[in-house]
This record gives sequence, C-alpha cells and structure tokens, in this order.
Amino acid sequence: MEPVTLTTGRLLLRTVGPQDTNAVYEAAQDPDIQRWTTIPSPYLREHAESFTEQLVPDSWANGSMFTWGLFLPEGQELVGMLGLTMRSLSVAEIGFWGTKEHRGNGYITEAVLTASRWAFVHLSIDRVEWRAEVGNKPSRAVAERAGFTLEGTLRSAIVHQGVRRDCWVGSLLPSDLGLPSMAPYLPARTSPSRPVA
Repeated sequence: MEPVTLTTGRLLLRTVGPQDTNAVYEAAQDPDIQRWTTIPSPYLREHAESFTEQLVPDSWANGSMFTWGLFLPEGQELVGMLGLTMRSLSVAEIGFWGTKEHRGNGYITEAVLTASRWAFVHLSIDRVEWRAEVGNKPSRAVAERAGFTLEGTLRSAIVHQGVRRDCWVGSLLPSDLGLPSMAPYLPARTSPSRPVA
C-alpha cells in the first residue's frame, strides 16, 4: 500500500522519511519515550535512520504496519508518532508517543481517533487494540480520552528492555465511533446465565 496522509483540524499525519531522521532522533532522546515505549534504549542515530529509511516504508509497502509522523499543519514540526500494527485480518494494535514540548495539547488523542477511523473505514478493521505497560498513565489517559474500553491487565504480555512486564489492554470498536463493523458483533450478555453443558 502507498502511504496515506491524514489531516485533522490541527495536525498533518504523514509518513516519515530520511528528511525526518533528525527530528525522530532528537525526540527519541526523551527518557520518558525510552522508558515507556519499545524503542531501543539508548536510542542511536542509526536507529532513527533504520526507522525512517527502512522500517516505515517497508511496513507500508507490505501492509504490516502503518506509521505516521504527527506534525503541525505546515508539516515540519514533529509533535509525535503513531503506528497501527496488523495483528490479524481484522485487528490492529495502536502505539504512539508525543514529543515533550507538545504534550498536554490533545494532539495524540486527536491522531489516535483519526488513524483509528481510517483503519475502520479503509482497512476493514473491527478492533483497534491498545496496550501499555502498567504504570504508563499518560498513555492510558490518551486511550481513555479517545474512547477505548479498558479491558484489564495482561500478565507478562510485553517485553521491554529484555524484561517481561504486565500491561493494560483496551479496545476501540467501529461502533464506538458510530461506524458499522465488517462482521456482525455479538457482545457477551450482561446478565448471568447458566453455561450450556
């Protein structure tokens, strides 16, 4: 698939390339980004080069991951990064980070909703899943503001810096954004019922 550019009232979501390597490298020096995301730590310039020149374009081309740099409207100032990784035919996992100087402005929530809507409409996704290491309260706040339903804690479900860690998990469904699902959804009953033997 060719990279897709998305816009919101305040952001330009576009793919990143070699021209963005410096901005990605500089943003990723933030200890909070290295602490809470799965990027390498320490984050070297070669990591940024590999990300912008190989991983992002290759993942768009093979349809395994769709990554956007989040920029202010003129398209030069990086405010964050967002990716949708395909987990199955109808499920994508969302990941994101925001630059230190632009946190607290709602940019990431806006981008999460925009990218999720795009995935529901154009990729036939029926579930966008969010995961974050337990304790990553800023990521959880974004997920909650975007309307994700928090579903619980998964034990030993992510690996970060060589250590298995528990994570929170949540989901956003097309119906949460007023969109139809590709397949019918039969939610679990809310009243207790006897299991069928």
